[in-house]
Amino acid sequence: MNLIELERALKQLRLGGMAATLETRLRQAQAEPLAPIDLLSCLVSDELALRGERLLERRTKQAQFRDSQKTLDNFDFAFNKKMNRSLVFDLATGAFIARHEDALFLGPPGTGKSHVAQAIGHAAIQQGYRVLYRETHALLDDLAEATLDGTRKEHMEFLVTVPLLILDDLGMRKLPLTAAEELLEIIMRRYERASTMLTSNRLCGAPHNRFNAESGFMRRAARRGWKMELPSTSLTAAAVRKDFA
Repeated sequence: MNLIELERALKQLRLGGMAATLETRLRQAQAEPLAPIDLLSCLVSDELALRGERLLERRTKQAQFRDSQKTLDNFDFAFNKKMNRSLVFDLATGAFIARHEDALFLGPPGTGKSHVAQAIGHAAIQQGYRVLYRETHALLDDLAEATLDGTRKEHMEFLVTVPLLILDDLGMRKLPLTAAEELLEIIMRRYERASTMLTSNRLCGAPHNRFNAESGFMRRAARRGWKMELPSTSLTAAAVRKDFA
C-alpha cells in the first residue's frame, strides 16, 4: 500500500487527522528518526487534536450564539475597573455548571450582559459542556413552531437537558401571554438538574428579594446560584453568590 492508498484508507476509517499529517510525520520519522511507537503516537495525537477542534466547532455552531466573536478575550473589562473579574472567570471555569447552579445578570441595555453571557457560554464549550444560547423571544417562537409541527415534546426535552441554557434579553420585547408559563416550565424542570443563565432588564431597581408576578418565574432561576447587576453607567462589582429563597 503506497502513501496515497494509505491516506485514502485512513479517510475511509474516519481518521482524517492522521491522513492529513501522514506524509509530514513520515518525513519527520526519517529526519529525526522516530521509533515506530513515537510515529504512531504523533499520528494519534494529530487525530485527537483534529477531533477536538471539530467538536468545538460543532458545539459552537449548535449553541447558536448571536455573535460568535463575543469572548472574554475581547471583553472590555476597563469599561468598569470595579467589576468583579474573579466572579466572571469563576463562572467561565464551568464549575457552576457541574454543580447545576444558575446565573442571573440584571441591567439596562448596553451594559455588557449579553457579551458576558455569550463569553461564558464559549468558555463552557471549551470545558466540554454543551450549550444553547437563545434570545428569549426566539426560544418562545421555537416552542410555538415545535407545537405546530408536533415536535414540542422532543424540543422541550432538549431545552431541559442541555447542560447550559442561556436565555438572553428577557424583557426586551413584549412576550405572548403564555410566555411566563412556558418559561416557568423550563426553569422548573431544569432546576438543580442543569444550569440556566438569564439576562434581563426587567428587575432593574427592584429589591433583590421581591419579584412581581410577571417575573415570578425568575425567582426559580435565582434561588440557588449567582447574580450580577450591571448599572447603565458601568459594570459593577455588585455580583455576589447567595441564596435568593
